[in-house]
Amino acid sequence: MGKQEDFVLRALEERDVRFVRLWFTDVLGFLKSVSVAPAELEGAFSEGIGFDGSAIEGFARVYEADMLAMPDPSTFQILPWRGGGDGPATARMFCDIVMPDGSPSYADPRYVLKRTLSAAADKGFTFYTHPEIEFYLFKNTPNAGDDPVPVDRSGYFDHTAQSRGSDFRREAISMLESMGISVEFSHHEGGPGQQEIDLRYADALSTADNIMTFRTVIREVALGQGIWASFMPKPFTTHPGSGMHTHVSLFEGDTNAFFEAGSEYQLSKTGRSFIAGVLTHASEITCVTNQWVNSYKRLLGGGEAPSYICWGHNNRSAMIRIPMYKPNKGQSTRIELRSIDAACNPYLAFAAILGAGMKGIEEGYELPREAEDDVWSLTERERKALGIRPLPRSLADAIEIAEGSELLPEVLGEHVYDFFLRNKRSEWEDYSRQVSAFERDQMLPVL
Repeated sequence: MGKQEDFVLRALEERDVRFVRLWFTDVLGFLKSVSVAPAELEGAFSEGIGFDGSAIEGFARVYEADMLAMPDPSTFQILPWRGGGDGPATARMFCDIVMPDGSPSYADPRYVLKRTLSAAADKGFTFYTHPEIEFYLFKNTPNAGDDPVPVDRSGYFDHTAQSRGSDFRREAISMLESMGISVEFSHHEGGPGQQEIDLRYADALSTADNIMTFRTVIREVALGQGIWASFMPKPFTTHPGSGMHTHVSLFEGDTNAFFEAGSEYQLSKTGRSFIAGVLTHASEITCVTNQWVNSYKRLLGGGEAPSYICWGHNNRSAMIRIPMYKPNKGQSTRIELRSIDAACNPYLAFAAILGAGMKGIEEGYELPREAEDDVWSLTERERKALGIRPLPRSLADAIEIAEGSELLPEVLGEHVYDFFLRNKRSEWEDYSRQVSAFERDQMLPVL
């Protein structure tokens, strides 16, 4: 038993913890939870908690169903919405999923990211991420056929007296901070009822764990206030979609590998090759960073969402933006990926982004020409002349491109890659069969 396990076992007693929830994530990014009594935790640390992997989306076939959830003691936190005050408390820990022989499960998204981070570490790099997470708050619980009603009619950075959104953000941030998740900024976004909360920089594994916790906290706080939170990428036709602009950087020890004093935009050759890798493989990884049929309504919808594969300095119409350099702030040199949305599986999305960027570094990809113009305002001919390709226009396009990818099966592993694409293909086919309100409204009166 290590020091971290000992700390957790002591904390259970000192904080009067009655239940410990063990969390893990399925291949599609949905949180799974099993609750154990404190008395069982010492055994769980050494032997794990057994479960039927074939009952979890994408985890195992029936004949290889037995799996074990091994708690990660470094992720122990009290759940602030489940007691934790004067009464009994409930805690949570994330788990790594292993096979009965102790080997890592190839279907565990957390392991997929760990494996990719380990490959980068072998090259001397640590991967850091900083997400800006957008979501909508609605007055009503979503029911089939009902239009969602936003909690307010405010806009970007609006400050309104006794705003439902600001009260919500205050409580949510307090809860996140109490769980050790540092928040950098929060504000009202451009759509009615739309919010943004930005998490502080952390290593990619911690950030992915934090995103899973964040989505749970946001929903819990909303339900506690009698409202509903949604990370759906594009809930309204006429209002902005919700993205998760993510700032990323690589460090070599304590040195930012993206920074080079005196170079253009203070960006090193490593940084330029990383960007080139992400751009080169952008179409292949889009089905992971934007995994739902609705994700493509956001990417095609304009606003702050990119539709084309390009990069630019401080250019918010580009898929990758290089934020403005601040003097004496070389350590904060980073790139901002603007296509990813908050409904993705963060473990797989970060693995795909890192895998693409590392491929660019390893093979010395050359960075293409910068997009200096507003990419949306260019004509199709002008974009072609500049070599600017579109992102996939639909989940079907993204799947077809991913099916021909060499990078994705390498990064995700064959099992996750095969299951993920089969599931996405099924989602597209289900979606394609649906007769939409648009078709009825446009065609019933005239056909």
